[in-house]
Amino acid sequence: MTLLIPDFSKASVLVVGDVMLDRYLFGDTSRISPEAPVPVVHVHEQDYRPGGAANVAINLSHLGATTTLFGIIGDDNEGETLQAAVADYKIDCQLTKATKWPTITKTRVQSRAQQLLRLDREQPLKSGVVTRQFTESLAHHLDSISAVVLSDYDKGTLSDVTRIISVCRKKGIPVYVDPKGRDFQKYKGATVITPNQREFEAVVGVCSTEEDLVLKARKIIKQLGLVAVLITRSDKGMVLVEENVEPLFLAAETRDIYDVTGAGDTVIAVFANALAVGESFSSAATLSNLAAGLVVEKIGVASVTPSELGLALHRRGQDERGLLDETQLLSLVSESRERGERIVMTNGCFDILHGGHVSYLEEAKSLGDRLIVAINDDASVRTLKGETRPINKLEDRMGVVGGLAAVDWVVSFSEDTPQRLISSVLPDLLVKGGDYQIAEIAGADAVLANNGEVRILKFHEGYSSSRIIDKLSG
Repeated sequence: MTLLIPDFSKASVLVVGDVMLDRYLFGDTSRISPEAPVPVVHVHEQDYRPGGAANVAINLSHLGATTTLFGIIGDDNEGETLQAAVADYKIDCQLTKATKWPTITKTRVQSRAQQLLRLDREQPLKSGVVTRQFTESLAHHLDSISAVVLSDYDKGTLSDVTRIISVCRKKGIPVYVDPKGRDFQKYKGATVITPNQREFEAVVGVCSTEEDLVLKARKIIKQLGLVAVLITRSDKGMVLVEENVEPLFLAAETRDIYDVTGAGDTVIAVFANALAVGESFSSAATLSNLAAGLVVEKIGVASVTPSELGLALHRRGQDERGLLDETQLLSLVSESRERGERIVMTNGCFDILHGGHVSYLEEAKSLGDRLIVAINDDASVRTLKGETRPINKLEDRMGVVGGLAAVDWVVSFSEDTPQRLISSVLPDLLVKGGDYQIAEIAGADAVLANNGEVRILKFHEGYSSSRIIDKLSG
């Protein structure tokens, strides 16, 4: 499956659920307490991060979606800290304060990338805190919403979940639920639920085989009127089950797992956001699986960005043949340098790819380990070549060049010359084909100043895009 990272920013997503504050204490431990057989942690840093439904909202914000968050906090310092932290992510916070009820706070003690202890401060929500007014207020925010995510941690915020789903259905808004508890009936009418396998089996019974898992998932789909069930399976990856479609089993990404905290929040955020901008269920699930693999490499509740997803796709060879934006390119160049690879870079319009281009790029690649090709965007080509050019639009030119075996990464630039881009990349070797002097090559001064090399390659005679175009028009 070839994937592109969608424009997540086209969606507006509303998140409802149990919000909480995650407090992290980081420190070193080198001895056992004389008072009890427990490690002594010398705390040198603490960090506060929004968790639960708030973490789902932050994941959506990092993806670029316009995000609204509904939840309940206590009238306390922790609530103020949580609200301020969420506001930093440009999220529309609609958080109700409950008196005489503490903000849910989880304190984790971490040492050497390992969690040693977790302390939870929470109380059940009193009846009447989640009022009809809460649901009605939520309904008033649905007019421009693409999707609703219900993040249920079984703390009481979603005690009126049936009515919330009903309101969304009447407005034709899809609802994606990260469920909790043994009662899935309360989610009837939702679009998709995303339980982990342990949660799923707690409701349907142990699934001894994958066939049994799919069968029971389809039974739940029919019972609840769902479109699909996405079951996360820890080190086994995940499975997407739809009623009349072949199930999609996705293997877990091979990662160094440091912390699985909040991975489910990332899965449902990416899944819902991808579907909201028009991706298929299979593509949305694949992107979610990839995101889960990235987030478990991070300590604590975390999120991923479109650039991180793009880089991960590139490493797996599942992207659009190495087509990158500048941010992605610079990240890959940094990784490449850490491996000691020699980076070669060239540039051009590549309007009509011909044999001369292919030979030139093959020669350029032979001079190093990685070849970057920077391509003028359409406006830049018009400035250089005239109003009748380019013949092929940028996306097509990048795709053709990126399809060559010699080319690793393709990036576009909008200026008349790639001077700025080359100065950012600073390749080990900058090459150009044709009758040039080194001083005439854009970016040469920056590369040389960085102890790099600039080389003129022989241009292959008999090949010219302009000549091909004249021949076709004649």
